[in-house]
This record gives sequence, C-alpha cells and structure tokens, in this order.
Amino acid sequence: MFKNIIGTHKPDILDCISNLSSDEVFTPPSVVNQVLDLFPAEIWTNSQLKFLDPACKSGVFLREIAKRLMVGLERELPDEEERRQHIFKNMLYGVSITELTGYLSRRSLYYSKAADSKYSVITFENEQGNIHYSRGEHSYLRGKCIHCGSPEGLLDRGEQLENYAYQFIHRKDVFKMKFDVIIGNPPYQLQDAGDSTGASPIYQHFINQAKSLDPKYISMIIPSRWFAGGKGLDSFRSEMLNDQQLRKLVDFENSQEAFPGVDVAGGICYFLWEKGSKGECEVTNLYGDQKITTKRKLNEFDILIRNGKAVPIIRKALKYVGKDGKTLSQVVSARKPFGMPTNYMPKNSGVPCWFIQRIGLSFADKQDVVDADNYLNKWKLLIPKAPIAGQTDFSKPVGFYYEGNTRIAKPGECCTESWLVACAFDTKAKVISFRSYLFTKIARFLLLQAVISQDVTRKNFCFVPDMNNYELEYSDEYLINLLGITDDEWAYIDSKISLVGTESQ
Repeated sequence: MFKNIIGTHKPDILDCISNLSSDEVFTPPSVVNQVLDLFPAEIWTNSQLKFLDPACKSGVFLREIAKRLMVGLERELPDEEERRQHIFKNMLYGVSITELTGYLSRRSLYYSKAADSKYSVITFENEQGNIHYSRGEHSYLRGKCIHCGSPEGLLDRGEQLENYAYQFIHRKDVFKMKFDVIIGNPPYQLQDAGDSTGASPIYQHFINQAKSLDPKYISMIIPSRWFAGGKGLDSFRSEMLNDQQLRKLVDFENSQEAFPGVDVAGGICYFLWEKGSKGECEVTNLYGDQKITTKRKLNEFDILIRNGKAVPIIRKALKYVGKDGKTLSQVVSARKPFGMPTNYMPKNSGVPCWFIQRIGLSFADKQDVVDADNYLNKWKLLIPKAPIAGQTDFSKPVGFYYEGNTRIAKPGECCTESWLVACAFDTKAKVISFRSYLFTKIARFLLLQAVISQDVTRKNFCFVPDMNNYELEYSDEYLINLLGITDDEWAYIDSKISLVGTESQ
C-alpha cells in the first residue's frame, strides 16, 4: 500500500543528521518505518485518530505518519489539500525536547521552522503549530525532582542553558486532549551527578506518562538494558514483564544496526503496546543477519530473556537447581566484599589486598577491612566486576572469566570493590574446582542471559546453578550430559561465548 512512498530508497537528510548528544539520538527514517509497521493497517485509514510524539527531535515520526495517512485517507478525503489540512491540523501533534529540536521538527513536518510562515505547507495561527515547546522547571521534594529524579540544583542553570525538564513528563496537560497513538524515541538518561560520572535512565518516565494518558497504542524506542538491569528500573521491568498488553517487542543486540554510529551498551529495542489486548508477546531478536521471532510470556523469569533460543536452556538449568538448590547469585559476593571502594589507595603495610589489575597485590589498613561474610581466612576466587569492559555489542561472542583476569586469593588476603568474591572455601582444591565450572561455556552462557552491560553483579548469576560439589574438574561435556543439552542448544551456546583464555581484555 505504501510501496511507492517508503519502499524505494531515496537520500534523506534525516538519515545523515548528527545527534545532539548521546542521550538525544535522532531516529533514521528507515527505523521509524519499521516501528510503524508494527501497527495494524487500519489505523492509517481512520481519520478520527490523534497521534502524539512526546519527544520530538527531528520530527521524523510525525513526517512518516503523515505520509502513510496521506495515502490511507485518500478514499475518505479525495481532495489532497483538504486531506493535508485535516491530517496536519487535527491528527498530528508533538512535544519537542528542546527549543532547537522544536525548530527542527517543524522544519521537517511543515517545511518551515515557523508554522505561521507563508512557507509552511500548512498555515497555523501560531508559530509552533501542533509541535509545542515551552521551558519547564523541575519540582523538587527532599532534594530530587518528583518527575524525573534529577538532584536539586544540578540542572538549574539559568534560562540561557537547557535544564532538561522535559515537558511531557513534567506537565501532563500540554495539549489537554486525548490521544489514540503515542509514539517516539524519548531521551534515554539524565545526568544525576555533578561530576558528570553518573546518569540515571529517564525513558521509563515517558512510557509511564504515556500510559497515564490512556491511549489505544504506545510504541517507543528505548535501550534494551531494562531487560535485566538499570538503575531504578526494577519496578518498571516488573510492570513491563507482567503487562499482557505488550504485544510486540523488537530487540537489536547491536544498537548500531538500528542507529549507525550510535553505541548503546546492551542494544536497542522498540515495542507495541495495545490497550485492552491480552496474550503472549511476539519477540523478535535481531543480531547480524539473523532474525529469531518467538511468541512467549515475558514474565516466565524475573528478567527478560532477549533470545527465545536461550529459554529452554535456562529451563533445564533451573530444573537442575530444583526447589531446595541454589544459584550462584546466592554464592557470589555483593559489591565491596571487604568494604573498600575501587579508588581505595594502597598502603605500605597491613592486610594483603588485591587492587585493580594494573596494581595487583598490595596492602590495606587492617581497620578498613570489613569481613562480614567471613571470607578473609578462606581460599577465594576473585573475579573482576567489569570483565567485559569495552564490549557493548552482545551479538558478538562474549567472554567473561578466564585464567588471565581472575585471581586465587590465599587465606588472609582481601580485595577492593574492583573484584567480587566468586567463592570462598577452606581448601584451594575446591576453589580450583569451582573455577573450572565458571570457565565452562555453559556456565558463562547462563550468566550472559542476565547481563546487559559491562558490569557483572551477583544478581546476574541467577540462572547459573550452584553445583554444590566442588571436588572434580568441570567441563562442558560433563554439563551437557548433566543438564541434557541438545546438539542444537550446544551449537547456540558455542556461538555466543568466547574460548577461555582467548579474550582480549
């Protein structure tokens, strides 16, 4: 139906436009049309619908929607000018994230940055037309903005600089009307530390606000990190996984396959939410030239498994754990196993202490060493908290732990936050046995299913069974027989995990 409009490649300035920042990613028209393809075809023939982009940056969502409506409404509104007037004035609305992106969006949609200009394809009575921008302000309670969580004072920088109090999540009544479709690519994160080292996700606020407006459909492009992690995303993840109105989910393990030149750790996804619908979600996972689509319940596990081929493998692992067994998330230590942060400075004498790998073994002040878990006087396997630093594309084989980046710590030795204590035993032999298990591809594959960033915490070991028998040397062959892994499942595992000892980290 839309082949003549979007099926033939033509150069598009919005394919080439540079992003304002890593948090304000412009969406390529090709990706926008992939998102629009998720919707039922009948919405393009319904002249009564209202569409809202709550985070306009280039106006590409509204522009591509307009193209489809111009074709879909031709039978109902045969006069082209009447049809254009109706679509642009009564169906398409946007809220820009900054004043600058407001100009860009109007220029893209109306062919003029001023909607009341004689150059605008549709002449409005005001400069903004249906793409609004007005400077908002943060509202603080106990030191944090009640809408976005920004610390008080951090973004209050005067009227000359952006304060990123995005209208849509700071004001619910921008247009004072009901929308049927809310769609867009919202900002992903917001600085939450004065030294520019910290950032918290913000896209979940746009989704929650969209749901509060009671539309028929919601579709947004967001980072995939919410599947398993993310600061302050536990309740959001739970709500998404348990929401049967989430009908379709498309996941790019490599963000650059959706946004060329944009590296988002853990990938990018977009979804279709339909009010009042129920059932399993259609999940499509894209990596390289492979595309895997499955229909499944998203809440089978506490985190979202991005690839359906991994689900039966996880089921086998958790079946082995059983009701009374444990996973390694109950064995591996929490961060700061001995209470000392990563930037703790080595001392000239004291308790032998493992620091970051470039420093190695030095000393910590005895008074600074906390041993709440009784690790100190045992043999320990130390694993780095960021074993895949630098890798953000999980479509490539991933390696976590190997001989070169782990340490066996003797009784009496501790470590800083740069390390986690993977296990602690009375004998070195048990630690070596545990290490052989952790080095298997199967154990590391099960770990991978819960990892979506460069850091690894104890929570990420939630699918890795505790063998509870560390008297032998483990191998993948042994685990294949123990867990009942099929040849196809092993081929998939083998394709996702790097060989032990070959990782360049």
